[in-house]
Amino acid sequence: MSDEQPADKQSLGLFSVFKSVLAAGFGVQKEANREKDFQQGKAIHFIVAGLVGTVLFLLILWGIVQLVLMGSN
Repeated sequence: MSDEQPADKQSLGLFSVFKSVLAAGFGVQKEANREKDFQQGKAIHFIVAGLVGTVLFLLILWGIVQLVLMGSN
């Protein structure tokens, strides 16, 4: 028996998951990529990547607001 997965059942890498989450967040995900995500990806990977992306977005937004508020004083 081989430990290798067939090419069509290979799981997505970290970069692919974050790229898909980012594209979905912007609403520009291609249908072919979406189908690949559903076939090869695991839901927990997309959930975690979405949460991490949301936290990063909020921290960046908070940082921008802090810079603007410091500049207005």
